[in-house]
Amino acid sequence: MRVLLVHSNFPAQFRHLCVALGSDPANEVVFLTMNPRPEWNIPGVRKAVFLPDGEAAPGVHPLAAPGEEAARLASGALKAALALRDQGFVPDVIYAHSGWGPGLYLGEVFPEARRLCYFEWFYDPDGADARFGGATQQPMERARARARNLPILMDLTSCRQGVCPSRWQAEQFPSDLRHKLTVLPDGVDTEFFRPDQDERLVLPGLDLSAAAEIVTYATRGMEPYRGFPQFMEAAARLMATRPACHVVVVGDDRSCYGPPPGPGRTWKQEVLSRLRLDPARIHFTGSLPYGLYRKVLRAGSVHVYLTRPFVLSWSFLEALSCGCLVVASDTEPVREVARDGVNALLTDFHSPQAIAARVAEALDRREELAPLREEARRTILRDHDLRPLLARHVALVKGEESQGASPA
Repeated sequence: MRVLLVHSNFPAQFRHLCVALGSDPANEVVFLTMNPRPEWNIPGVRKAVFLPDGEAAPGVHPLAAPGEEAARLASGALKAALALRDQGFVPDVIYAHSGWGPGLYLGEVFPEARRLCYFEWFYDPDGADARFGGATQQPMERARARARNLPILMDLTSCRQGVCPSRWQAEQFPSDLRHKLTVLPDGVDTEFFRPDQDERLVLPGLDLSAAAEIVTYATRGMEPYRGFPQFMEAAARLMATRPACHVVVVGDDRSCYGPPPGPGRTWKQEVLSRLRLDPARIHFTGSLPYGLYRKVLRAGSVHVYLTRPFVLSWSFLEALSCGCLVVASDTEPVREVARDGVNALLTDFHSPQAIAARVAEALDRREELAPLREEARRTILRDHDLRPLLARHVALVKGEESQGASPA
């Protein structure tokens, strides 16, 4: 089977699928991407690199900007696909990540191929994310949100089948289009992300092996979508009242899902400029390799995960898989996986005081709350274990799995 995977990044959500497909000598797998990642090659997977076609045009109307950017990426990917066809590669199936545009016109190059799309989010100005916390949007903001759906809707109407990683995310799509979506979680490598009660937190330049209390937080970008400002305020409260408490923040000082607080400013700078934190007990590690990141999760006393009603982070599921005692935001994507007092402790996303109080409760009741850690692990083994989910994903690519039922 010949497979063309398409994602601007590499390998992103297709990492485990790449390994599985590439390990089968009967497959020929090409990954079309803008990120060559020369430091990381997956056996059996050939990378084909494309670039946006041309520069962003000046003066593009804000409502046309998402379509213009998608067109540039789509044209660049189309040219790379033409080169692949000239080289003799004609895929049986194209599986593209939707939202940014690269997969939009690949069906014109390879009309023989069955087209699958991976969908993360549908932007709805009346949806849970837009209304979160009582927020209201002006008409132009609402229009911009709808404009972001242009490439997504094009993918959804032209693909044979769509994949969405959670039921709640699938439910954000228009009801009359959901019949194309199969809910299929990405899966967690539960053999790798497994508990180890003897783990001690020792990183390059940081030794917390003797710390009595370690509160951990992990994020791709330090930003409001993942509750970073609220977490830092909660951390300040905890550190002020618990002199033995250390706080470890894993992630990059950038915004992935929203604007920065101002030109040349980051949310980390903004938060630290107004909070008084003991520099000896607040630790920013930056991004970590998987092995060190797992060490942070397993060695922490309490792990905090916060998110607006948006795409659920892998880090939340990985923390549960490691048997962490998790304090998480009481928001819709979290509630699909977690139940308060059963496998996690839930709290008000908006209230640093409530977050700090819940973390303090978890620290004080660590032994009593051990069953939550055990149930967290069982939840992931039952619903998010990579092995059965990857088998389903491979079957879907091969056309052996029937389309899933439409989400409610």
